[in-house]
Formats: sequence, structure tokens, C-alpha cells
Amino acid sequence: MDKMNHFDSAGNAVMADVSGKPTTERTATAKGSITVNRAVFDAVAQGTAKKGDVLGVARIAGIMAAKKTGELIPLCHLLTITKCGIDFELHSESLTIAAICTVKSSGQTGVEMEALTGVSVALLTVYDMCKALDKAMTIKEVYLEEKKGGKSGDYRRLPRSDGQPEQGN
Repeated sequence: MDKMNHFDSAGNAVMADVSGKPTTERTATAKGSITVNRAVFDAVAQGTAKKGDVLGVARIAGIMAAKKTGELIPLCHLLTITKCGIDFELHSESLTIAAICTVKSSGQTGVEMEALTGVSVALLTVYDMCKALDKAMTIKEVYLEEKKGGKSGDYRRLPRSDGQPEQGN
């Protein structure tokens, strides 16, 4: 329970006190994906979706969400984000659109939640813009890929030989 700093000694939920922590550069990258049908995949890849530039709108939505994380997640600190980028990878063979969100800040607490929120909202936006073509789209595998900086040090997610994720290093 020592690492569970969102609870006081009586077990009440509290915002962690980061006032004594040094200001350091912090970076986090989160990834996730959405599996779609062929019609959605082709419309996104060719830029012919009726609602417009799906990935462009999803990118902006994800960046906006990362900036609002402290308002969405209880007990999450409001941060000054110095960079937020969202990239997409289209995988035709699996009909999957992957989203990657990287967030940077200089502060006293990490940006993992901002990266996870950014990637999640980007994928939700793809769903929203394409749901007329495929209501069975599946958002999956949203996870922290990497973080740098802070007291706990760097982390990088590593694959296990059985295909399941490791705790990282």
C-alpha cells in the first residue's frame, strides 16, 4: 500500500501531494487499437468517410482530451503539457487502426494518464465518426508503452514469449 498515494491513513481518497517532488522532464507513450470492418478501413485509409477526415479529427480530439485529463480523472493533477502528439498506423491485414499518443511535460508528476486518455479518446472518435458503417468496431489493447522521468524511473513494456505483456523494466 506504500505506493497507493491516493489514500490517507484512514483510507480516504485524496489527491497525492507532489509539492515536495522535484520538477523533471517527463514523457509517456500510450498505444491502443480499434478493429473495424473492411468498409470502415477503406474509408479511413482513402479519406472518403462521409464525416470527413477521420484520423485528423481523432488526432485533435485525442490532444484535447489529454489536455483535459485532470478534469476527467478524479484525483489527477492538472498539468501543463509541453507536447502532445497522436499518430496512427493502419494495418490492412487485420483491419486494425492503431493509435499512439505521446505526451511531454516538465513537472512534479507523470503524464501517463494524459497519454492513456489521449489515445482512448482518439479511438473513441474513430468509432463515433464511423459507427454508421460498423457498430461492431472493437477498441482494444489500450496500454502504457513507455514512460520516462520521475522518481520511479523509466519504464518500457516488454512482450513475453507467450504473447502476454510483462510488467516492464
